[in-house]
Amino acid sequence: MIRLGAGPLERIVAVGAHCDDVAIGAGGTLLTLCQAHPGLRVDVLVLTGGGSEREQEEQAALAAFCPGADLRLTVLKLADGRLPAQWEEAKAAVEELRERTEPDLVLAPRTDDAHQDHRGLAQLMTTAFRDHLVLGYEIVKWDGDLGRMAAYQPLSPKTAEQKVTLLQEHYASQRHRPWYDREAFLGLARIRGIECHARYAEAFAVAKLTLDLGTFDMGE
Repeated sequence: MIRLGAGPLERIVAVGAHCDDVAIGAGGTLLTLCQAHPGLRVDVLVLTGGGSEREQEEQAALAAFCPGADLRLTVLKLADGRLPAQWEEAKAAVEELRERTEPDLVLAPRTDDAHQDHRGLAQLMTTAFRDHLVLGYEIVKWDGDLGRMAAYQPLSPKTAEQKVTLLQEHYASQRHRPWYDREAFLGLARIRGIECHARYAEAFAVAKLTLDLGTFDMGE
């Protein structure tokens, strides 16, 4: 499998339209990064769920998904499912996030996600963080929008199991959903693992990527 490293990682940004989006889409990657880079700064912005039990779930969950990290979580109170009507508020929140951090990596929804909240946030991220590596995570759901992905983060069996356990433990409000179960999460991780010659993996879309292969001098 072709491999491409991101270089030293000191700061990352992760965003979600809803509490649990980041954990579902990139929870295994967060566990892997935080365990490999103690003290990693992780800025997380979530657009909805502020002031509710979902914010409490998110705080506890992300603390578990980011062990040893300098976690900075912001959960806003935008209305779920109404991001197009709240575009200005969402845009202002993303721009404020951009002003206060210079990340080495950005985790965000895919720009072709079928959910309007996910898709809208993804579009904001690729413009606000236009000079950064933005990886678009996927969220399994009834829309059937999973597709061919471009980048993979292999997960050890231990990490994949830990991700599923943490999702079940911390997001009690979501357990009633028919797709929110161990089989769905591990099944997708197994498929993505097959695609990158690993047991398990999380997969990401990449809108744009500039290579640094040592053949170009920016000063020339």
